[in-house]
Amino acid sequence: MKFFTCLLPVLVLGLTGCAGYQLGGAKPQHLAGVTKIAIPGFTNQTLEPRLGPLVTNAVIKQIQADGSYQVVSRDEAEAVLEGIVTNVDRSQFRAVRNNVLRTSQLLVRLRTDYKLVSTADNTVLHRGRAWGESYIVLDPNFQLSEAQALEDAAQRMSLTMTSELSEGW
Repeated sequence: MKFFTCLLPVLVLGLTGCAGYQLGGAKPQHLAGVTKIAIPGFTNQTLEPRLGPLVTNAVIKQIQADGSYQVVSRDEAEAVLEGIVTNVDRSQFRAVRNNVLRTSQLLVRLRTDYKLVSTADNTVLHRGRAWGESYIVLDPNFQLSEAQALEDAAQRMSLTMTSELSEGW
């Protein structure tokens, strides 16, 4: 019985330190002090209308769902996330079997450049680029299919951006 009472603390200490897990957040070291960020509307440099608000909303939702940062107004923020939608690319992913010029599935890629700027001294805390892509089967209503593909690509891009800001990868 005495053997087990001596072994129990060693076993507990040994198991709590395994595999590199730690309690609490896992933010990158250079962003550890940032808890509140503001996200103004992303700038749209593409010819796609209303893409800036679509991407901004996707990023806000993903950051709120992640929980690493609190999204607040610019007055209360410690940093501001500024983003630019730089590219939207559409390409044929699959064609109709008997007509290779007719698209049956579309690939949409979305690229955004972003930076996190400190509100205290306007220094750039983090800079990055995020991509998102979506594969969608074309419907007879082409505009609706394309809008759904852009929304899905924006959500995937925001997931990439959020994981880089909150986890460093």
